[in-house]
Amino acid sequence: MKLEIKIVKLESPEGCNLILGQSHFIKTVEDLHEAIVNTVPQAKFGLAFGEASGDCLIRVSGNDNDLEELAGAKMLEIGCGHSFLIFMQNAFPINLTQRIKSVPEVVNLFCATANPVQVLIVESEQGRGIIGVIDGSKPHALETKDDVAWRKNFLRDIGYKL
Repeated sequence: MKLEIKIVKLESPEGCNLILGQSHFIKTVEDLHEAIVNTVPQAKFGLAFGEASGDCLIRVSGNDNDLEELAGAKMLEIGCGHSFLIFMQNAFPINLTQRIKSVPEVVNLFCATANPVQVLIVESEQGRGIIGVIDGSKPHALETKDDVAWRKNFLRDIGYKL
């Protein structure tokens, strides 16, 4: 059996974040759509889901044509069944990840980020699967006391801590 590892690069448009995950049923498209609009109604998004059986199509939904097209094109490039990709504006992953994880079909989240991502894909004669992601850049140092103070102030300034 021959295996080949490939990399697909994902970059969010300015002001966007992405969520990449794994799911197991065609109902994922509609359930993720509902989860997003019911949790963050002002979110603009496009999502795509790769089927792993039947017609093996990329199913697309959302409320922003550009983000829908981007999600569909990138999911086709990823080419892994039972995976999904969401690009979103006016919402942050922290507001959606728990809700998305609670969708019954969702089995795994690989990343939720605004960073550039490299999706590591393995391909065999049967198909493709996501084996992991590289999310952003490699850390290069431990934080200092000044960095800790900055982090704590930042979280309070943006309203995530009191």
